[in-house]
Amino acid sequence: MWSRALWLLLFAVAASCRQAPDEQRFPKPHRDVAPIVGDSFSTEDARDRLGEAEDVMRLAGVKPGMSVADVGAGEGYYTVRLARVVGPKGRVLAEDIVPDVRDELSDRVQRGNLDNVAVKLGTPDNPMLPPESFDRVFLVHMYHEVQSPYAFLGHMREGLKPDGLAIVVDSNRAVKHHGIPPAQLKCEFAALGMEPVQATVLAGGDPYFMAFKVARPRPAPSRIRACG
Repeated sequence: MWSRALWLLLFAVAASCRQAPDEQRFPKPHRDVAPIVGDSFSTEDARDRLGEAEDVMRLAGVKPGMSVADVGAGEGYYTVRLARVVGPKGRVLAEDIVPDVRDELSDRVQRGNLDNVAVKLGTPDNPMLPPESFDRVFLVHMYHEVQSPYAFLGHMREGLKPDGLAIVVDSNRAVKHHGIPPAQLKCEFAALGMEPVQATVLAGGDPYFMAFKVARPRPAPSRIRACG
């Protein structure tokens, strides 16, 4: 099992890697992109009453000892709950692209003595995940805010282990209303060689869960066609 120090070293190496020229040619989305409205999706008490995190982690098959990433972690609602489930032999990487949010989350992790959690800063189009490191990568109520979804997904999928899954939780509504229709989500993941293996509607009827696996090699950025 990797030590926390080794994980932090791997994250630093991943962050320092420069993009090859070909990486700059991912297509732009042919749809709206929702603005980032804050680091908190809802109050934690309200989310706990709905039981969303427990349902999502159960559906995702999160188990003790797993390595998971919480991308777009915000204030860390999922981060702290994932840390409890994966336990001391598991690892959680909490990533965000806003420096102040990353710093606040780091403070929360330190106050909670979450020794199995590392916090890092990503970029809008690259979560900077170490390659083939994660059993699950969580994208919770944030994908509709990603400015360059094809570049983001192209980099994100490289962080999955060969049998790992990307877990998306989002709302079935127009992107400009801070959601993304499931058909659009599946199309964009398919453009990067990823296919859904599980999907279900969550409590409340608006949010949904979808899990994706890597099904095909990632196409060259210049060969990706944006979904209409």
